[in-house]
Amino acid sequence: MAWTVTYDLDEFRVAAGGFLRAHPARNTILLTVVSSLAVAGSGRYGDEPPVYGWWTGEGKGPAEGAFLCTPPHPLLLSALSGEAARGLARTLAQDGEPKVTGVNAGRETAETFATAWQDLTGAVSTVGQTHRLYRLDALTPPDPAPPGRPRTATTADRDLLVTWCEGFAREAGALSGNAAAQVDDRLGHDGITVWELDGRPVACAGISRTIADMARIALVYTPPELRGRGYAGAATAAVSGAARAAGVKEILLFTDLDNPTSNALYQRLGYRPMEDRLVLSFSAEQGPPS
Repeated sequence: MAWTVTYDLDEFRVAAGGFLRAHPARNTILLTVVSSLAVAGSGRYGDEPPVYGWWTGEGKGPAEGAFLCTPPHPLLLSALSGEAARGLARTLAQDGEPKVTGVNAGRETAETFATAWQDLTGAVSTVGQTHRLYRLDALTPPDPAPPGRPRTATTADRDLLVTWCEGFAREAGALSGNAAAQVDDRLGHDGITVWELDGRPVACAGISRTIADMARIALVYTPPELRGRGYAGAATAAVSGAARAAGVKEILLFTDLDNPTSNALYQRLGYRPMEDRLVLSFSAEQGPPS
């Protein structure tokens, strides 16, 4: 049983693509990041090249786990067995590349990797964020709906959307990468809906490309001065309904568990909890404990 590590996206997609697509909801982040890198190139999330890997069982069997890293962002891990999580920690500690700044994974996998990483390097983990993955059940749009209407964003909205994307990242306390690139990526597949009131955009909700009958809502944002009026919920319902009408089977979104407002909103719209994930940050490596 072993990890294979590569800088070659095509090699990773051939080796691990079947594994990721077999469980598209639980692998939603890995799938959407891989899709974005395939479209926009390896510089999509930073200047350093992305690193990929997959875990195989006995011999040269099919992949049973996967990771990718777009430095300086945390490792993204699929669900891993304890053996695979500890094996990945050993592999990356030995290789020294990529530089591991943290991990983003389901709670059990994240904690197992972090414990092994601390044992190997002395680095201490701290919880940066706790996210909850939701899956859409029966869509329940806001009733009554707020005034206004949804429309697909266009390049004419780009500057405003970049500003909103930067605001979203600041409030979420997340590494956002290049906000303009994120917006351009979504505009490239009609992946942002704005809620418009009297010809003025007042909120937005984005959606990823559909992969393996799965798409994920992201970049739900209302400027602070316009909040509390139902615009974000209406935009999210509009995007969700359009995805369902287009035949998308798995419609997902993440929330920050420290934000009770958003968690309550999405449950009112018909989203149901599926999995909790941890985003852990690691201190600078100090060498293995003595």
